[in-house]
Amino acid sequence: MSPLSKNNRYEIVRFRIENAVRTLDEAEVQIQNKYYNTAVNRMYYACYYAICALLVANNIHTKSHDGVRRMMSLHFIKTGILPTELGRYYGRLFSNRLTGDYDDFFSHDRASAESLYPEAKVFVNTVKTLVDEWLDKQADSQKA
Repeated sequence: MSPLSKNNRYEIVRFRIENAVRTLDEAEVQIQNKYYNTAVNRMYYACYYAICALLVANNIHTKSHDGVRRMMSLHFIKTGILPTELGRYYGRLFSNRLTGDYDDFFSHDRASAESLYPEAKVFVNTVKTLVDEWLDKQADSQKA
């Protein structure tokens, strides 16, 4: 990927974190409507969009879901910026999403979807705090 201009990077990061929040809201609606596989899928993508925003904010570019997991671990989990539990949760959610999306004769139930949702919320909100700090710093530097 070619280097992004400062303005493009800012807009991509802002869009991705907003998309993460919207997608997490979709997960809650899917649980209420009893679409549990879709809810787990939306939870995963909410977390994925959030971590992608953080990676782009830090000029870290990936080309795959596995690359996102590896870069998150390398730059944010192993350095202590994000708690280890969030890294483990993301891995578990990735696995649950794959199972729900691709395994025949498998459906998540209400209990599994509802048990994953609070952690998805913590994940997105924790990453959003870091992203919002970056966005604020960028906005301040534009004013200067």
